[in-house]
Amino acid sequence: MDFTPEKRKKTAKWLIGVVTACILIFLGVQNIGAVADALSWCISLIAPLLIGFAIAVILNVPMGFFESHFWKNTKKPLLQKLRRPVSFLLALIIILAVFVGVVWLVIPELFNALNVIAQGVMGFINELNSMTGAELSQLPFGDALLSIDWDYVLSSIQNWLKDEGGTIVNTAFGTVTSLVGGIFDFFIAFVFAIYILFSKDKLKRQACRLIRAWLPKGFGEWLIHASSVANVTFRNFISGQSLEAVILGSLCAIGMLALQIPYAPMVGALVGVTALIPVVGAFIGTIVGAFMILTVEPVKAVIFVIFFLILQQIEGNLIYPRVMGSRVNLPGMWILAAVTVGGGISGPFGMLLSVPVASTAYILFKEATQRREKQQAGQLTEKEEPEASA
Repeated sequence: MDFTPEKRKKTAKWLIGVVTACILIFLGVQNIGAVADALSWCISLIAPLLIGFAIAVILNVPMGFFESHFWKNTKKPLLQKLRRPVSFLLALIIILAVFVGVVWLVIPELFNALNVIAQGVMGFINELNSMTGAELSQLPFGDALLSIDWDYVLSSIQNWLKDEGGTIVNTAFGTVTSLVGGIFDFFIAFVFAIYILFSKDKLKRQACRLIRAWLPKGFGEWLIHASSVANVTFRNFISGQSLEAVILGSLCAIGMLALQIPYAPMVGALVGVTALIPVVGAFIGTIVGAFMILTVEPVKAVIFVIFFLILQQIEGNLIYPRVMGSRVNLPGMWILAAVTVGGGISGPFGMLLSVPVASTAYILFKEATQRREKQQAGQLTEKEEPEASA
């Protein structure tokens, strides 16, 4: 087969690229520890920017809703300039109001529950102190209590506190330092999110120009299309998951009020917030709620667990499919797999983002498979490119 000089040049470049990639992969596998440390360092370095981008994605959902309804067709320059700042402030106020409301409902009740537990423990200790040796021996664990040398236990605790005092102080200082650093990083992330939201149209145009100018045409158009799919998927997921969480939290609170279970508003709000994490989130709120109810009325705690299991079945089989519908085009099996992998990689934050990421990959792979099947069936006379949204 004869190759023209241009084809030989392209083939040589392709071979050099493949060999270089193989060498880099081999070196990376040989030094996997150093590569992991470098990646971890890079991620920690840009962590505030990644958090800021995530905040922007979340805030953009209510902000985009307000932007599409406020002064949409107005020709007044002042209203056009005010549309985005007003939409941003309303979105921020709504999210902060939800957060403050949940904290206001949960934290005081949680402290009350802990206070009840502390009072019960102290009362039990005082009751034990007032008992004689004969009375203690009649308890199921009385012999074990009498056999313990409490003076030795107290002296051991005091000696441990003296020996580990410096470590405890250093740990406390490190915790405070990390907290201050976390607050500073969050401030940087929030400012970065504001820049993204107020310049999103300009950033979108610039990104498309850069992709089309510097990347091969086919890959660049696919990347723009993939970004568009991801944007729609994330927006639909956040809006649908938020609506589903509100419905589940409201039904939980209403059912608890009907069954006269304590802490109904607080547990309903907690279940609603934790339900933002797909699949397992609502169960986290349920465990905390059951623990708090247990401190007041143990029987009602059992009733609450049974009630929530029934509610979860109704929500999972009737409400969730109708609310989400085609918002997140991902089968339930892959949702569970995505949540499991995301939680293992990055905890609750990974669980929250895993579903839209997996849904985006699922849609893109489905589109690619359909194009491949059409090509194999001879239905495509020329290569189809995904439609790119500028």
